Amino acid sequence: HVQLVESGGGLVQAGGSLRLSCEASGDTFSNYAMGWYRQVPGKEREFVAIINWSGDTTYYADSVKGRFTISRDNTKRTVVLQMNSLKPEDTAVYYCAGDPRSGGPFIRAVVAGSRGLDVWGKGTLVTVSS
Repeated sequence: HVQLVESGGGLVQAGGSLRLSCEASGDTFSNYAMGWYRQVPGKEREFVAIINWSGDTTYYADSVKGRFTISRDNTKRTVVLQMNSLKPEDTAVYYCAGDPRSGGPFIRAVVAGSRGLDVWGKGTLVTVSS
């Protein structure tokens, strides 16, 4: 498995931007589907975005579509979540996650919530003030 470490969280005003990074070590990162989730204390973890192994297929939660962009650089073993036009309701701990299964049906199942990703980072806190 890969090991995942997130960075880039912090405090930002509403309307601002943050760039989260996830660095992978260990296994062959380029084979992995990579995703971002978020969780508010007391609530269930929420899917945010996912990208396939090659980076040519992405999916987003409706709540972030048009504001967040997921991308990856397989040579640098990183996946990035660019977050623009942030809202107070985006406040959460953001987790990077990955899985060596990267086919279209699996990714669509993850988006639908019927499958989960296998490897998780420890999270980074994003706080958006109003």
